[in-house]
Amino acid sequence: MGDNHETPLATAHHEDDAPVAVTGKNGFLPIETNWFDRLFISVVIWVAMSLFWFRFMEPMGLSIWISNVIALALAALIVTKG
Repeated sequence: MGDNHETPLATAHHEDDAPVAVTGKNGFLPIETNWFDRLFISVVIWVAMSLFWFRFMEPMGLSIWISNVIALALAALIVTKG
């Protein structure tokens, strides 16, 4: 009982064991993101744009396909450069 043995948890605090920072991509978005974050943002924008289009633009005669093309181009830009 009087032995002073160090446990593996007690010796785990070495300089080599510093936490590794997860690197994301810095682009034009105001936050640091990875590819999945940018894909998720693109999908949310696509859905919001479609709802906006259905409510305000389609009654004027503009097809939803125009919105889809714009959203696809915007998604490609966000995922690659965002």
